[in-house]
Amino acid sequence: MEPTNTPATTDQSLNPSNGSFPASLEEIVIRVHRASQQCKDDPIELLELLRTLEQLHQEIRVNLFEPSLPNTRNDLYDLLLDIEETGGWPYIGRMKLRVFLEHLSSDIEQSSDSE
Repeated sequence: MEPTNTPATTDQSLNPSNGSFPASLEEIVIRVHRASQQCKDDPIELLELLRTLEQLHQEIRVNLFEPSLPNTRNDLYDLLLDIEETGGWPYIGRMKLRVFLEHLSSDIEQSSDSE
């Protein structure tokens, strides 16, 4: 794949062109970036994308990751060391209602300023 077709990302750990991704994950990252850019002005579509990613994250964690956890102290130590050295535990956070309200209040302020 051409590097010029790779969408820019603010998090360099998610940038497949930085060389740390296996080839099988590069295409996934590129496709998710493309999908997010295609619906960047549609919050409903972006919300659906986030829900899909969250569900995929949960399925992988519950059905594949948890059963694969090590059962010896040495192997567990190695896994924890890797997690610590390479960026921590994967997490998909949810927005707080407060963020929506802050956006709404700034929109209301802008509307009243323009009147």
